[in-house]
Amino acid sequence: MESTLTARDRVGVQDFVLLENYTSEAAFIENLRRRFGEKLIYTYIGSVLVSVNPYKDLEIYSKAHMERYRGVSFYEISPHIYAVSDNTYRAMRTERRDQCILISGESGAGKTEASKKILQYYATTCPVTDHMSTIRDRLLQSNPVLEAFGNAKTLRNDNSSRFGKYMDVQFDFRGAPIGGHILNYLLEKSRVVHQNHGERNFHIFYQLLEGGEQDQLSKLGLERNAQKYHYLVKVCVTAEPRNNTKYFISMCVYVCVCTAYVCVCTAYLCVCMFQMIGPLSFEQAVAARDALAKAVYGRAFTWLVAKINQSLAFKVSHTSIMIASYFEQFCINYCNEKLQQLFIKLTLKSEQEEYEAEGITWEPVKYFDNKIICDLVEEKHKGFISILDEECLRPGEPSDISFLEKLEDTLGGHAHFVTHKLANGKTRKAVGREEFRLIHYAGEVNYTVNGELANQSVNSTAAGSVSEEPVICQSDNQILSQCFNREEVTTQKRPETAATQFKNSLAKLIEILMSKEPSYVRCIKPNDAKQSGRFDEALVRHQVKYLGLMENLRVRRAGFAYRRRYEAFLQRYKSLCPGTWPNWQGRLADGVATLVQHLGYKPEEYKLGKTKIFIRFPKTLFTTEDALEARRPALGKTIQGYRERAKYHRIRNAVIQSAWRGMKSRRKARRRRHAAEIIRKFIKGFIYRHYERCPENEYFLDHQRFSFLMTLVRNPPKSVLDKSWPVPPPSLTEASEHLCRLCMQNMMRAYCRRIQPEWKKQVGFSTYGVAVTKYDRRGYKARPRQLLLTSSFAVLVAEAKLKQRIDYAALRSISVSSLTDGFMVLHVPSEDNKQKSDVVLQCDHVIEVVTKLATMADKKNKVNISQDSIKFAVARGKEGVIDFTSGPELKVAKGKKGHLLVVSQETGEEETYYYEDSRA
Repeated sequence: MESTLTARDRVGVQDFVLLENYTSEAAFIENLRRRFGEKLIYTYIGSVLVSVNPYKDLEIYSKAHMERYRGVSFYEISPHIYAVSDNTYRAMRTERRDQCILISGESGAGKTEASKKILQYYATTCPVTDHMSTIRDRLLQSNPVLEAFGNAKTLRNDNSSRFGKYMDVQFDFRGAPIGGHILNYLLEKSRVVHQNHGERNFHIFYQLLEGGEQDQLSKLGLERNAQKYHYLVKVCVTAEPRNNTKYFISMCVYVCVCTAYVCVCTAYLCVCMFQMIGPLSFEQAVAARDALAKAVYGRAFTWLVAKINQSLAFKVSHTSIMIASYFEQFCINYCNEKLQQLFIKLTLKSEQEEYEAEGITWEPVKYFDNKIICDLVEEKHKGFISILDEECLRPGEPSDISFLEKLEDTLGGHAHFVTHKLANGKTRKAVGREEFRLIHYAGEVNYTVNGELANQSVNSTAAGSVSEEPVICQSDNQILSQCFNREEVTTQKRPETAATQFKNSLAKLIEILMSKEPSYVRCIKPNDAKQSGRFDEALVRHQVKYLGLMENLRVRRAGFAYRRRYEAFLQRYKSLCPGTWPNWQGRLADGVATLVQHLGYKPEEYKLGKTKIFIRFPKTLFTTEDALEARRPALGKTIQGYRERAKYHRIRNAVIQSAWRGMKSRRKARRRRHAAEIIRKFIKGFIYRHYERCPENEYFLDHQRFSFLMTLVRNPPKSVLDKSWPVPPPSLTEASEHLCRLCMQNMMRAYCRRIQPEWKKQVGFSTYGVAVTKYDRRGYKARPRQLLLTSSFAVLVAEAKLKQRIDYAALRSISVSSLTDGFMVLHVPSEDNKQKSDVVLQCDHVIEVVTKLATMADKKNKVNISQDSIKFAVARGKEGVIDFTSGPELKVAKGKKGHLLVVSQETGEEETYYYEDSRA
């Protein structure tokens, strides 16, 4: 990372901690703008990664980039989502502690894409086996399913996640993914029945209509036109840029897609509910219909998530500052308050632990603790959720005005709660009479109580009232009956409101996150128009504020701005000190101390820990980096001198090589003259080879004898059945015969010594043997075997190993094909545990084999000649079938229904005569 500091004026710093004016929001945003302009979308705040959505594809996510970040220290390379992924993965393996990655940001900031990149990195770099590759594929394939059911088009994002998710991936001791689990939070069920202007319902509805098969749509009673459905045409009916057909085809749970859609969109189920509930007014019927639709979709989504068994990262939408906010948005903002509280606590804890581990004195840091806001929402009996529960669950219809008055009475004196009645003159204009304002850590948000907020909470009980009747539980649809538990119908316990359910779920989530080592990714949206290259400073400033990035930077910079391990710091800057250049031989800490003393560091500018150096001010680091840049020309001269010396050595080596090549050439010439002499002797010896030994042929004869003996050494007979023997020259014919006889005697003696008594006994019983092909009973795999027939049993042998023994007494019958395919089946009792069910064989001499086997086993009346098929027993009472037919050539393959299909070659008169003659 330090290598880019010299270009900081053009591309900014890679770590905001190195900003000189770290308290300036303008400097923070200017650094973001510079890096965004250079297509550098990632920047660090210590260990926190800040990502700016580029709204276009960048060439920084290839497999080569993954390998570049694999196993590299966090700060040794430029910021990237892969660096966070790899650092988390290595920490999990080395420290044996659970890790988590929290991805947060505004809608459209790139959170979904960030989680995809993390999953892709782990899927590519983690070690895998065949089973683990299945887990890896499921991890990647779960994304389109979750996006289809949980994402929708909004004003800010064409693929906005309308739910929060916590994905948990389990790794084995080798670091390979072996499974996972997913928890979902706060699905925006109200989107099923209501969307803002310019927005759409969930993707799955449009994907089903555009990508579903026509036969399936007809079976469900659906038409491909989305404008014919009430829930799909309320606001936005224009086609979105997503390829609905492509995304639908990629779905792997088509059955639940269709079932969920039918349950939500058809009126039949709603009519049944109206009949069971009783007479309703039109408004009540519409409200019951919408409540039922939301309940069914919410339960179906939960059922779907339960079927997806892998996941990896946590993602939740951050606070959106709007004029009015729905109940889901309130829960999202409440979640963000809890996450911010967790983030500050864990960041301070991490900083303090690092200081203590390095022996550096910890200096307390002042920061804004948003616990006061969290207590405002979740405090028992006096918090917002408690008041909302009390209002929703009291007898009678809930009143929006009474709820607002109760909030004013209970929370009126709180500094972070404002209503139109409690506000001063300037603030009163921005808060409606039926609104209240909560001052979150990220900013002020107005919420309306005009029916919408209370209804969203009451709808959780409305869904419960729907399930109180046994209608849905008695549905023939298996998915619906699974989604709505029958126990909920009979229970007398008062149902919890949606706010209480979410608060309890959030508390469990915070407990999970507290038990893990966190890593953070903060996503920023550069503009609302979703255009690449456009940087809206006002919008970015707003996100920097509510993401708490300045607060995070201030906490990080409260101590030391820069810290690095001794070996990395010394390796980079050792050339600045004569005492450490070119190599330091002592302790690393002593080398760093020598280096900083030579550079003139003041005591207040740095501290030396046990394994790291801590530098307080970025200016000190910048000065050091500038000194290194000024030192580069001198280093260049040194390197140039080294190159010149290397050039000299190359020239000297060339002279030496020339002399050496001359010597080798002279030696080669001598060898050639010697070779020519040998060739002359060989030719002359070949001419006189049939004469008695004489000076002219003695070299040739000696060479022949040596070559023959070496051939025997290199290629002796492999077994007693191997009759191969090299052809000897005429002068060695008699000697070759003696050697062959001695060799075979020796091999036979060794073979007899190796024969086991049992095998020797069985071989002695053998009266007939033939090569056959055995077919497995399940997969019909062909295996070469030897069939040996003895006086009392038959055996199948593979090489030198006994594979199966069939006693003649256990042989029930023999089935043989009437065609020329050579197939036969030996039927044995399936209840006999010693046997392996029927045996399927193919033999070129099938008539001879069947005749000898039937004669020796005394089963002449048990031979069945089958025309079309043969049935044979498989283990556990199952049956297999061999179907026979004729064709131009012999072919054996596995056919339909698991049968073995045998195509026999069509025979002419000559072959028919042979068959009859053989039979005779």
